This record gives sequence, C-alpha cells and structure tokens, in this order.
Amino acid sequence: MFKTTTRRLFCAGAFAVAFAAAGSAQAADKVKVGINNVVSDVVFHLGVERGIFAQEGLEVELIAFDSGPKMVAPLGSGQIDVGAGASSAGLYNAAARGINIKVVADKGSTPVHYDYMPLMVRKELVDSGKVKTIADLKGMRVGSVGPGAATNAKMAHILAKAGLTYKDVNHNYIGYPQQIAAFTTGAIDAAITTEPSVTQAVNNGVAVRFLVDGYPNQQVAVLLYGGDFIAKRRDVAQRFMNAYVKSARIFNDATAGGKFDGKGADEVVKTIMRTTGLKDAELFKTMIPNGIDPDGKVDTQSMAEDLKFFTENGYIERPAKVSDVVDTSFAEATLKALGPYKAAQN
Repeated sequence: MFKTTTRRLFCAGAFAVAFAAAGSAQAADKVKVGINNVVSDVVFHLGVERGIFAQEGLEVELIAFDSGPKMVAPLGSGQIDVGAGASSAGLYNAAARGINIKVVADKGSTPVHYDYMPLMVRKELVDSGKVKTIADLKGMRVGSVGPGAATNAKMAHILAKAGLTYKDVNHNYIGYPQQIAAFTTGAIDAAITTEPSVTQAVNNGVAVRFLVDGYPNQQVAVLLYGGDFIAKRRDVAQRFMNAYVKSARIFNDATAGGKFDGKGADEVVKTIMRTTGLKDAELFKTMIPNGIDPDGKVDTQSMAEDLKFFTENGYIERPAKVSDVVDTSFAEATLKALGPYKAAQN
C-alpha cells in the first residue's frame, strides 16, 4: 500500500491568476498521483512547482510508493488517479485480472543519446580482456530487477544480436541500487542498470558502460491512468495530460542532446536533487537523462516486441495485446491543442 505521508502541493495564487479572467472563483479538481521518487518523476514536480497543473485548474497530490507494482491495485480501485509504472509483464497480467488501468503517455524511453539504462559490465572483466564482445557474456552472471521486467527484454534483444539467447546467461535478481555493490563484490558480471546507479558505478570504478543505445526507443516507463479517472473524470484527465506534456517539454529543453546542459537545466537538476535525495551535483555532468516524448507519444512497436519476449518466456498469464493496455487518445488531444514540440533555442 502507499505511504500515509504525502505531499499536497498546490499553488492557489497561480490558480487564481489563471482563472481571474473567467470572472469567478472555481474550486480546483483534485488528482492523486503515485510516484516512486526517481529521476523521471521530475516531470510531475516541475508541473507542481511551476504552477502548470494549477493553470489547468488542478490540485495535484503526489503520493510516494516503494515501487511501481504497488500502484497497480490503488489505480484499479480508484484510490489514486494517475501512476508511473513500467512497461512490464505485470502490466498485462493486471489487465488480464480485470484491473482497469491504461498506458496513456511516455514517462521513460530510450531514443538515441538517451539510453539511461545501458548494458554495464564489471570493469575488471573489461580491463582484463575477458569480456570484449557481447558474445563473451555467455555463462556469466547478469543482474536483473526481477522476472518480466522491461530490462530483461532489453537484455534478450542485445544478446540476440550476438547470437545468444536470454538463457545463455545466468540471471541474478537484484535491485538497481544494490547492483553497484554486486559489481563491487563480483556477485554479478553485467547488468542493465538505470541512472543514477549507472554513473555511480562508473565513478566508483566498478563497472563500465559497455553498450549504449543497444535497444533504441524502448518504452521502459509509462504514465498510467486508472479506469475510473478515464471514464468518470475525462475532462480532468485531459487537463492533467495537457499539463504533463507541457512539463515534459521543459524537461526536453533541459536535456537536449542527451545531456543535462540544455535550456533551464540547472533549475531542473535542482528539482531532481531536491525531490530524489541525490546530493552530488557532479553526477549530472556525465549522467544520461531518460527520454520522454515531448508530445506524450508511446512507442507501441517496442512494447509489442517486449510483449513477445514476455510471452515466449512464460511471464504472461493469458494471451495479451498491446492494445489491451494502451489509450493514446489523451496525448493525441493534447498534441492537437498544443501543436508539435519545438525544441528550445539555447
């Protein structure tokens, strides 16, 4: 279940200004949003801190969860309206069990130059020459966050290019932050790790970025809407999407070219540090940001490829299709209203 302590964040002043022209005070529509306090959650925080949600007449409550899967049941039951999850086998299994949730926008993806989840290999193995190519990973110990994760599909995709199968390596299930320690002790030889763990592992001298952009455009993390939010509060859900995409465009401006050095990057980094607990600003000089489509588009092609992997490896409980879990109508309506993203001129 989600934590009982939450941050209720709303700028009443911004709301009042935005709606003064309407000639009457209007009560804000409340939206409960589940977050994991990870780097890609910055889009929500930017929307709150800069009054973007408020301008849409929304009062957003950010609720911290220990993990994405713990949001699924509250989303399905209407305890929260919006969540941030992974494009994983669990998403399809939840839908098969009748939990009504939909993927409505990108939250974390890997377009070229934005591979925030590269293949890492233990530095000692690379320095010694024991691992020179992907094929050299055969029989080695690979860290994975758990069965049915999007990173496993990515690992299979990368191994296949070297003529290996997913079963040609040994999988050790271990969380991202713990993978740094596992590299240090030699408990794992390789892993697809996420930022900031990637940069921390490199800076600590325990692993190297062995392959970057090994699976371009993979849909890793997604924005989720609960079924009740879609069916019963569609106008509110649309306004939330409008604000979300506006915030995503601020993030894209700040991370142009796959680095935290674009327009407004310093302030975006400050927000990330303030909301994630990261204290070392130097990390952001070499850390690769996650991609997030500035028009909210979901890469359904990569989702279909990953679903095929989940199905072939027995992670899917019932036959499933990507269309079972995706609703692109909100992002499409926002794109029509705002027009396509135009990159900021630095």
